[in-house]
Parts: sequence; structure tokens; C-alpha cells
Amino acid sequence: MSAASLPRRQSRAVTVAGVRIGAGAPIVVQAMTNTDTADSAATARQVAELAAAGSELVRITVNTPEAAAQVAPIRDLLARQGVEVPLVGDFHYNGHRLLTQFPDCAQALAKYRINPGNVGRGAKRDEQFATLIDTACRYAKPVRIGVNWGSLDQELLAGLMDENSRRTQPLEAGAVMREALIVSALESAARARELGLAAEQIILSCKVSGVQDLIAVYRDIARRCDYPLHLGLTEAGMGSKGIVASTAALAVLLQEGIGDTIRVSLTPEPGGDRTREVLVAQEILQTLGLRSFAPMVIACPGCGRTSSTYFQELAGSIQTWLRAQMPLWAGRYPGVQDMHVAVMGCVVNGPGESKQANVGISLPGSGENPVAPVYVDGEKTVTLKGERIAEQFQAIVADYVHQRYGARREEAAVVAEPAR
Repeated sequence: MSAASLPRRQSRAVTVAGVRIGAGAPIVVQAMTNTDTADSAATARQVAELAAAGSELVRITVNTPEAAAQVAPIRDLLARQGVEVPLVGDFHYNGHRLLTQFPDCAQALAKYRINPGNVGRGAKRDEQFATLIDTACRYAKPVRIGVNWGSLDQELLAGLMDENSRRTQPLEAGAVMREALIVSALESAARARELGLAAEQIILSCKVSGVQDLIAVYRDIARRCDYPLHLGLTEAGMGSKGIVASTAALAVLLQEGIGDTIRVSLTPEPGGDRTREVLVAQEILQTLGLRSFAPMVIACPGCGRTSSTYFQELAGSIQTWLRAQMPLWAGRYPGVQDMHVAVMGCVVNGPGESKQANVGISLPGSGENPVAPVYVDGEKTVTLKGERIAEQFQAIVADYVHQRYGARREEAAVVAEPAR
């Protein structure tokens, strides 16, 4: 059974500049820039890179007048490049002023993200929150009300802590903190609706850094509302730690049908590629069987039988090549993203795994004949040997894509052609 066949939580539908979120729509992958938004050229360049990698929404920081002034020019730069990915403005502390002072910014953004804990303090909170919501209503923009563990409304938390202390059996502090996150999100959503924002313009998130806390919070809020939910750890971390933490948390919730959009908040290495967070998010969804983005390469881990690193090099080069082809193939070869390619390193599992893939190759291991049988749709078609195995195998995969998925496009065109 694939995760795609499991029931998903029923939520409202929210549309962000043509991207449908919730109500059973495909789970949306998001990313966020780390450039200074005031640098329009650098920000537009990174937005385009994230979009090309597959991010379906891109969030940008809007924290200063200089940044707000550049949002509309960034949108224009992207449009001239043919990049139509919706931009989400991330606001903290001064969003009410920036959206009011820079109407071009308010209009250019496809969605606003506001943090109830950072809207304002004391008597100013309600007024400043109302200004944000009024702007969203004026420009018909959806809003993500995003509550964060690290910037939770301290007055709300203190009130819940006091209330908890009066219980006969008080809850542990972590449970009260999680409840505060949920209450902050739900009460803010209710207030936004009172101010005129439609329920179909609201997305919620309650982000924390701990895996078990995230699972607990989202299970609870999923039972208590029907707003679409955005998933992600606040800070996943660097490298393998960040990938593992994000996968552990998101996989559990997605498997339970919880979540309508996701972001993997990886800390990149200095000068590292920001698009890695998009790739990881896509691979989580694809590995769970929820969506397909690019052909998957199955490769064995290697052992004492695989005396050569050749199969590792071939698996890596094929995977890189397949992903590089997707911008061209996505429109030309419908369904190609579901293809499986196997690159195996010895005779033990090589033929069997290769037969299960659309196209597979079983490379020779230690002591085996220096030949590589290739299987297409379960049938052995050719045996490769010599110095050009990688080049020949890539050509076989390319031909398979053209023959199988090109035919699908032609069939679809015939069906779509009106009768004469």
C-alpha cells in the first residue's frame, strides 16, 4: 500500500496565485531565500533557482523599508525571466507598517506570513494585527498564521501556565507550551475572520524544533480545525542531522494524512546550495509515494562483492542526469517522473532489482564476468561491456523515455483532438 492511497485529513482549499493548497490537492513544496531582499538581483536569482529546483512557493524576508521597496522589482525581474512562482512575504514586528507604506509590495506578494508572537505587545497588538489583516483583505491575499516555539506570545503562555498551576493534576510544561502554540494559532485565525478575512484565505502552522513535539502539536491541531496546515521544523539543522530530523517528523505526519504544504528548513553549509532543501522535501514526498518529481534511481549500498566503485559513479551520474533532464522532459514526456532506474553492483540482487525497475543494469561484482546485463520492463535486452557502459546505458534510458512516455503524449494528443 502506498501513502497516496491512505486517507488524508479533510481541510479547506486555499489558492495562492493559482497554487491550490488543501482539500486533497497535491502537497505543496515550499522554500525560503536567505539573501538580503533589499538586493533585488541576488534575491530574484535565488528565487529562480529555488523555483527551477521545484519549489512551488518561495518565501522572502520583508523586514526593512529597503526590502519592502524591492519586492515589486523582484517580481518584475522574475516575470521577465518567465518565472511565475508565487512569492510569500515573511513579516515580523513591523509588517503592519511595511505593508501600509509600500502598497506595491503588498500587491506583488501572493501571500503574507505573519507570526502572532511578533505582531506587537500589549495594546498595540490588536491594532497592528488588524492592520495586517485589513491589508490582506484589501488585496485579496491569503495569510499563513505561523506560530513559532521560539517567539510565542508570552502573555498567552503565562496565562496558560498560571491556569495549569491551579489544576489538581498539572500538565507538564511541554504540554502547556504545545497548547499555547495551538491556542495562539486558532485564536488568531478566529480574530482574522472577525476582521473580514475569509476562512479560505487562512493557512496555519505551529512550528517547533523537536521532532516529537512537532508530531504532537500537529496531531492535536489537525483534530481541532479544518484550515490547511503547513509542516516543518523551525530549525532542522545542518547536513544529515537536518535531513533526518525533517524526514522523521514529516514522514509520520504525512503518513497520517496531516499536512498540506511542507518546507525542510536546512541550514546550508557556508556558500552551500539553498536548493538542497527543495530536493529533500521532494524526496520525502516521493519516497512516501505521495508525489513524483523525477525518476528514482535504485542503487545497492555496496559490499565486499562490489570491488569497484564504478556502480556508485554510474548511479550518481545517472541520477544527476535524470534530474537535469526534468525541466525539458516534464512537458514532453508525461509520467516520466514515475520511472524507476536500477543500478546494481553485483549478481546477488542485481538481476532481480533490475527486473523490477523500468530500466535496470546489473554491473559485475568481484570475481564475476566483466559484463553488465540490462533489463527493460523486466526483460533482458542487451549485455554491455567495455569502456562505454555508462554512455551506452544512458542512451538506453533516454531511448526508453522517448519510446514509452513520448507515446503517452501522442495518445493524449489524439484523445484531446476534437472529432471532425
